[in-house]
Amino acid sequence: MSTRPEPRIPETRRRRADTIAKSEHIMALSKHLTLTRSVLAETLAEATPAQLDFIEHWFQAEIASREAAKRARLLKAAGFPADKTLDDYDWNNLTMPADWGRSQLEGLEFVDRHEDLVLYGSVGTGKTHLAIALGRAACRNGIPTRFFTASSLVMRLRRAKRDNRLDRELTTIGKAGLIILDELGYIPIDEEGSRLLFQVIADSYETRSIIYTTNIEFSGWTRVFGDPNMAAAVIDRTVHHGRLIRFQGASYRSQHALMTK
Repeated sequence: MSTRPEPRIPETRRRRADTIAKSEHIMALSKHLTLTRSVLAETLAEATPAQLDFIEHWFQAEIASREAAKRARLLKAAGFPADKTLDDYDWNNLTMPADWGRSQLEGLEFVDRHEDLVLYGSVGTGKTHLAIALGRAACRNGIPTRFFTASSLVMRLRRAKRDNRLDRELTTIGKAGLIILDELGYIPIDEEGSRLLFQVIADSYETRSIIYTTNIEFSGWTRVFGDPNMAAAVIDRTVHHGRLIRFQGASYRSQHALMTK
């Protein structure tokens, strides 16, 4: 199939170099908008410098507005339980892999590469805070993200299966570039729930990233999934394209609790 050539601005008269550059910049901006670009090219050929300034400002404002609306939609659809950011995050309680660090994490390189993260540590050490902050950063970068606790995702999938819409639900979840699976192992999951959860994880392998938060080391994941073979398959996929971040220290909530012991 042949591709349609890019519209060019007609050379109707001699124009200053900065005017030509402004016209070409507007044409580039128009790629992000629904316009008949050949008509735009003809219009720009006749526009005055003041009119070009106006059109450029208009296009930039329109694109910024659409990007802001998209970010708002993504943040709402993600289902985050709290507004957490990386700005006030305490990095002292976690240990990164030797060949990988904070800059790669904040740059969301793992999402671009469809890699997984396992945030492992005791309750209250900042795992969920970091997961949410990374998820919100992904949304701000235009990456569809979904946040679930492991138990809420299982219940969601169970309802979908009961209502004969499991495939549709899995397709909806699969549109995310990043899935956050919080509190894996905190609540027991039965055999059906484990198989449903495994389906999401298997479908995500090498196509999107998953962030797990858990207080259970890999050797205990058999208790989470019930089936040793299923647990081994999940661990195998996660380790292949994943990184482990360890969290230490006392619970933040306990240290800042209003209720005294």
